[in-house]
Amino acid sequence: MVKNICAIQLSSTCHPCQFLLLAFAGFDGCIANSSTGSDMEEADTMLAPHHLQLARMFAERSRTTAEGCACPVRDVLDRVGDKWTMLVLIALADRPRRFSDVNRAVRDISKRMLSQTLRALERDGLVLRTVFPTNPPSVEYELTELGRTIFEPLTMLVRWVEQSQDAIGVARDQYDGSP
Repeated sequence: MVKNICAIQLSSTCHPCQFLLLAFAGFDGCIANSSTGSDMEEADTMLAPHHLQLARMFAERSRTTAEGCACPVRDVLDRVGDKWTMLVLIALADRPRRFSDVNRAVRDISKRMLSQTLRALERDGLVLRTVFPTNPPSVEYELTELGRTIFEPLTMLVRWVEQSQDAIGVARDQYDGSP
């Protein structure tokens, strides 16, 4: 019997992050039912490697949205992949902090950029801003429950970096040494 390679298709009710979470978790025994948007079903298929599944998912998503920026996955990846977001989230990982504490914990970030990053994280529901009625008012930032969930995939990414850093260094040296 020939096994088909699964092509992931997203319906309007299927959230793309569900697929990303399954791919990162190494789950490889389901497909998304695009006609009904139902839960993932067991399938008798041999799934393609995760990078091919992600490529298919993004290709499908780009066909279903008029603009690339309308993709919710890309929007969130833009946020968490910027220069400062992860550093700010890590600074808030162990406890709530005041603005100046976060500023000291994240070296080299300007106050303006820290303010913008914290506002964006608050808007996305990853950080909670609490204003205390003191004179002058004090403000504290802490991770929300949603914000704390970022550390599982971040830990996997850090492990990948640790395992791959030598190979990345060699590749950079080869690239930098080439004419």
